[in-house]
Formats: sequence, structure tokens, C-alpha cells
Amino acid sequence: MRDGFVVTLWTYYEPVPSREFAPADYAHALERLHDCMRQIDFPTPHFTDRITDAQRLIGSRDQTPELVDADRELLSNTLRSLRQAISARGRPEQLLHGEPHPGNVLRTKKGLLFIDLETCCRGPVEFDLAYVPEEVSVLYRSTDQQLLRECRVLMLAMVAAWRWDRNDQFPNGRQAAREFVSELRAALSGARFSTHLPRWTDT
Repeated sequence: MRDGFVVTLWTYYEPVPSREFAPADYAHALERLHDCMRQIDFPTPHFTDRITDAQRLIGSRDQTPELVDADRELLSNTLRSLRQAISARGRPEQLLHGEPHPGNVLRTKKGLLFIDLETCCRGPVEFDLAYVPEEVSVLYRSTDQQLLRECRVLMLAMVAAWRWDRNDQFPNGRQAAREFVSELRAALSGARFSTHLPRWTDT
């Protein structure tokens, strides 16, 4: 604290030219992050708090006036059922990044580093893995594949809900919302769906 302000100090890491992340490097960096976070114990939101926020949006026609009834019902049912299914699995939980997607990975001379830690929450590591490309998640050790599939579908539903928020300022947010709902329907019907998700998810 200094003069009534909270001051945070950050270490500068010199970036290197951007290029595609090697899946093995990405997976290793996320494993290292999780290993470090596993040693941290302080009060953080639970991943289900984010589901609650999405459910609140879907349940409010004032907040999501452009969302049609059929899609509203789909999102509501998906959020509710997957919340129950994932919690019932009883997997170990720990501190997570919350959204370790490619847009939150920085390439530096010291290797890959994760940024944007404002979405940290507590939950199973599969919740974090739902945000990374499939070729990365398959390289992550000791993953519950069924839980990961459920978390991927949950993530689609949550992101779709955020994009329908009338106050959402994400570029082309409504178009992205429609695409996420379409991917959600495909995932629930058993069709293969993209895990790269070009329009990212920051709330």
C-alpha cells in the first residue's frame, strides 16, 4: 500500500516474435503453472461461481434480450446438468488459471508464460484444459477424458452466455454467440466440434 493505492510490481519478460506454440511446450507450461498453483492456498472463487454468473445471465431476459427461447432453454439446461455432473465426479480441485487459452499465453525468451490471471478460480484441472487446443490437452498428464469432454461443452455454454449479455463489448459478439450455440448443439449431438475457438472468451 502506498498513499492509499495498492501497488503491484511485475517482472518484465522480453517477448520474442510470435509464432504457433508447439503443443508439447504449451502442455508443459500449463503443467508447470498448475504445479505451482497447487502449492498456493488462499480464498478464491470456485469454478461453479462462473457457472452461476452464466445462469444468471441466461435467466434474465433484460440482460439477454436477443437470446431466443430455444437457445435460452438449451443453455439453461446445459449449464444446470453439467454443473451437477462435473461436481458429482469428485475430482481433486486446486487453484486454476481460469482461462489459459492461446490468447493468454506469452512467448518470451524464457519460454511460454501465462498472463491475465484475473479469472483464477478453484476446480479440477480439466476445467482449465477445456480452454486449450485438443492437441495440447492430449499431452497433459493424468487427465480424466470424460470430465474434459464435459468441461469443454460447459465452456461453450458459458462463453455463449457471456456473448449474449446486452452489455458485452466483444467485437462481433452476437455473431460469436450464435456460432458458440451452434457448436454447443453439435457437441451435444455427438458431432465433433472445434477446440480452437477463434473468438476468445474474456468476460
